[in-house]
Amino acid sequence: MKARAPDVALRTLRGRNLLAGVMLGLGAVAFIDEVVFHQLLHWHHFYDRSTSGVGLVSDGLFHAFSWFATVASLLMVGSLRRERAFRVAAFAAGWLIGAGFFQLYDGLVQHKLLNLHQIRYGVSLMPYDLAWNVVAAVLLLAGMAWWVLMRVHHPEDPAP
Repeated sequence: MKARAPDVALRTLRGRNLLAGVMLGLGAVAFIDEVVFHQLLHWHHFYDRSTSGVGLVSDGLFHAFSWFATVASLLMVGSLRRERAFRVAAFAAGWLIGAGFFQLYDGLVQHKLLNLHQIRYGVSLMPYDLAWNVVAAVLLLAGMAWWVLMRVHHPEDPAP
């Protein structure tokens, strides 16, 4: 059975709001990571397996990514607002999903699987890894739960 046009429009509206939130969540958490852990605390660079110069260049590229994601999100929000289609709940769920996903990806893939860098050096990593990944999982699961609950409780509502 084919989807009716309003169903497609509703999914597209929710999806655009969700994607805008995901992009801002990614950008915000990447920005916080860059500023706090890379620049202020000097705990690590994005890529620590080379010279400090390479580490600084990798930080610059990482910072550019965070700004690209942030600006892309804000452009999407501007477009949604002009169309009177911006939905805070879908956007907020997306923000939590994006923030949690990025942090969990960073903690598991970049820190452990690829060993690009660790949260901190010269200390026991277990408490840092646990805190980092638990916070990430809570953000991700909260966003996913919010998204599912919104879809269950407002299946036909274009303004969740």
